[in-house]
Amino acid sequence: MRKDVRILLVGEPKVGKTSLIMSLVSEEFPDEVPLRAEEITIPADVTPERVPTHIVDYSEAEQSDEQLYQEISKANVICIVYSVNSKKSIEKVTSHWIPLINDRTDKDSRVPLILVGNKSDLVEHSSMETILPIMNQFQDIETCVECSAKNLKNISELFYYAQKAVLHPTGPLYCPEEKELKLSCIKALTRIFKITDLDNDGILNDNELNFFQRTCFNTPLAPQALEDVKNVVRRNMADGVKDNGLTLKGFLFLHTLFIQRGRHETTWTVLRRFGYDDDLELTQEYLFPIVKIPPDCTTELNHNAYLFLQSVFDKHDKDRDCALSPEEVKDLFKVFPYMPWGPDVNNTVCTNDKGWITYQGYLSQWTLTTYLDVQRSLEYLGYLGYSIVYEQESQAAAITVTRSKRIDLQKKQTQRSVFRCNVFGAAGSGKSGFLQAFLGRNLQRQKQIREAHKSYYAISTTYVYGQEKYLLLHEAIPDVDFLSEEELACDVVCLVYDVNDPCSFEYCAKVYKQYFIDSKTPCVVIAAKSDLHEVRQHYSLSPHDFCRKHKLHPPQSFTCNTTTAPNKDLYTRLTTMAMYPHARLRCMCSCNRCTYCLCQSLLKLELLRSVKAQLRRVVHNRCCSSRFWLPLFLFFLHVFTLFY
Repeated sequence: MRKDVRILLVGEPKVGKTSLIMSLVSEEFPDEVPLRAEEITIPADVTPERVPTHIVDYSEAEQSDEQLYQEISKANVICIVYSVNSKKSIEKVTSHWIPLINDRTDKDSRVPLILVGNKSDLVEHSSMETILPIMNQFQDIETCVECSAKNLKNISELFYYAQKAVLHPTGPLYCPEEKELKLSCIKALTRIFKITDLDNDGILNDNELNFFQRTCFNTPLAPQALEDVKNVVRRNMADGVKDNGLTLKGFLFLHTLFIQRGRHETTWTVLRRFGYDDDLELTQEYLFPIVKIPPDCTTELNHNAYLFLQSVFDKHDKDRDCALSPEEVKDLFKVFPYMPWGPDVNNTVCTNDKGWITYQGYLSQWTLTTYLDVQRSLEYLGYLGYSIVYEQESQAAAITVTRSKRIDLQKKQTQRSVFRCNVFGAAGSGKSGFLQAFLGRNLQRQKQIREAHKSYYAISTTYVYGQEKYLLLHEAIPDVDFLSEEELACDVVCLVYDVNDPCSFEYCAKVYKQYFIDSKTPCVVIAAKSDLHEVRQHYSLSPHDFCRKHKLHPPQSFTCNTTTAPNKDLYTRLTTMAMYPHARLRCMCSCNRCTYCLCQSLLKLELLRSVKAQLRRVVHNRCCSSRFWLPLFLFFLHVFTLFY
């Protein structure tokens, strides 16, 4: 809501504007009334809405037209005061004051108007018959109040209605001519209904209604109160209640009823709790809470965020096939103002045989968004109502900011779950195939991908010593002379060359020597398209000699031209290198479990105990027939660790 409210009183001379203000302040009718009252401020703790309220008087005798125009531009609500016993003052409302105010305010942001009939103590009749046609003619008029400054009748109510017109305006919610909710209000309430409908069955059952009531008003409804609400809807709508639950139509009808009965604050309380501003747009504070990210740190979703996203997936996976069909994806994103995922997403994460995003692919895409653009992830979580469903201050509670990579290197351990691998290679070297193979797609499936739907990212999970980690592959643009900071900032580097192209390896050598030769980032050379005939590279050194000279692992053979899904062992090794960049893997054999690999990759790490346990099994099963050598082997392992 607004931080304060500014009320301006205008009208013809002698209608009682100043008397109304002084009667409110002193709670008695003044014996002497000045030409104009000074601006007063009512503190927040004595106003019904707990908002500071400024009341401003206008006097034609003391103020110029220019001063009046300035006050109109600053006002949040304007009370046009007339005298109920003066037809001339009533006529001036439509002939002078409303046109004057409209001329001085923007058409798209008109100030709400309150018609105030003062001096009701002087007449026995009401002026409402004359005023109602005026109210119907001008939509900016919120309400009309008849009062008496002398008898203190409806004085407090007058300023309460003025404050309410600012904090809980009718205009954005309801169209009095049509007697129905405006489209923007229906859209906002529909989103709120879908968020509150936790099982996505199109009905708010008693548990969901109580969740809604607690969320918005901090108190549950008694069982009888719930029945009373549903009975009201039943009496007025045939399809407002279904299976003893409230339908969307019934939910919208209730809010229409609230507004028609003058309880706008009820609907506004709901809208503001779900992040909406006075224009029924989600606020920037709601969508983009502040998350401070120090340099060299990354952003990930925490456990609660994944639980929430899992519940959202289950809510929309109607056929329970652990994948989202195009219709289910559209249904999931109905609470968004736009479709956030394009066709490229299906080529960024894992899909099933129909090309539908799987549960794992769904979580991977959220992980990717959070890693690359945390503000966009916060926005998406805001649309889904994360902070409301999980009762958090904001969706920033869903984000974990990892510690600096520099500290990870110093401590030789990391708590991160997402690791980035940038893939470099000349055009046509097989980078895209390498990315798609990570998602389980062989060459035949890759040929079905449209060029317009191509993705330069691929993300999925790997398991490193029993721990699930996300590996994010990014295909870098093949311009060796210009690589951005984003393309250089990663946890592991892949240099891909085509074994069948004699000019392919030269690009990899240039990139390595220009950007990574002095870097602490692990690098791996990938010999792609290994199913084809290997030709001699035109570079001065062969790939094997280049790797030996620069103390890199030998080139790793790779092909996606397989009948089944490509092997993923290479990606697991890349993730391991990204997790432990200080541990030089001197062996990258295909088993990934041999004694030599484990020793060389995990020395001096916090996982040493688990390694020893695994080595016991390996040595006993593979390397010896006698248990005599096992303690001796572990002793030498200890000694080697100390001097490594």
